[in-house]
Amino acid sequence: MKTRIRKGDTVIAVAGKERFARKTGTVLKVFPGAGRAVVEGFNLSKRHLRPTQKNPKGGIVQKERSIHLSNIMPFCAKCQRGVRVASKALADGSKVRACRKCGEVVGKS
Repeated sequence: MKTRIRKGDTVIAVAGKERFARKTGTVLKVFPGAGRAVVEGFNLSKRHLRPTQKNPKGGIVQKERSIHLSNIMPFCAKCQRGVRVASKALADGSKVRACRKCGEVVGKS
């Protein structure tokens, strides 16, 4: 399954509990087969760790869990909102993803 979201993109939440905070974050990992992505600072859950040699203290840590791709959109810095992306050819022949509203390049290429 091809996705409009890639690792390293800045995304904004359009659904779920992060939506109301108008949260933006960077995509850390994408799971195209499952249709999910891990985004920095989104969908945090607390994980209880027992003491180990690596982590002698143990304790409770917050960890990002995956979020469904339908709940996030690429973020356009120029429009300051979540946008749909289009494929755009540059003068040198390379393809990039661009904002459908303003034409600004979205994400890393």
